[in-house]
Amino acid sequence: MKNKLPYQLLLLILTILTTFSLPAQKRKKSTATNQPKFEASQFHGLKWRNIGPFRGGRANAISGVIGDPMTYYAGYTGGGVWKTNDGGANWKNISDGYFTSGSIGDIAVSESDPNLVLVGSGEHAVRGVMTSFGDGVYLSKDAGETWSNIGLSKTRHISDVIIHPTNGDIMYVGAQGAVHGASPDRGVYKTSDGGKTWRRNEMRRER
Repeated sequence: MKNKLPYQLLLLILTILTTFSLPAQKRKKSTATNQPKFEASQFHGLKWRNIGPFRGGRANAISGVIGDPMTYYAGYTGGGVWKTNDGGANWKNISDGYFTSGSIGDIAVSESDPNLVLVGSGEHAVRGVMTSFGDGVYLSKDAGETWSNIGLSKTRHISDVIIHPTNGDIMYVGAQGAVHGASPDRGVYKTSDGGKTWRRNEMRRER
């Protein structure tokens, strides 16, 4: 017993000295702020493919839904508005029976409410051979299940529609009007009441 106590004490002292003599590990720098690098070479193997729908003419308008990578809307020069919920595997026409014109200029989906979809009718890509015109703006409040025409029927060709990111009652429409010559319906329109009334901003040229 007399020999064990000094041995145990010596072992304890050596353990303590060894622990304190170990070099302290440096903290690793946080990598939370490091952003992944974009490497273009990683995408060289990708190829474009046609996912339809295989009718309706040229596609003038395409819009996705924020937060939903599988849902898209497509508008055509003569085929109306189509929708897919599975990334293009299947498409369904959602404008038949509601639109009186199959010519589509632009589509917008609200950032704050994906049920709110705005469509401007009348193709904007004017061509010499044939260009179809529309009859105003259509609005859906149920993600394309039903539609209502909310005005601007004389604008004929709508090139852009925008829904305010946080207020769905505020919308903007860019309209060409009659494409050949001056048109009183050409300009940028705004509504603050969901399409009940529209105000056209006068376009002035700087001299």
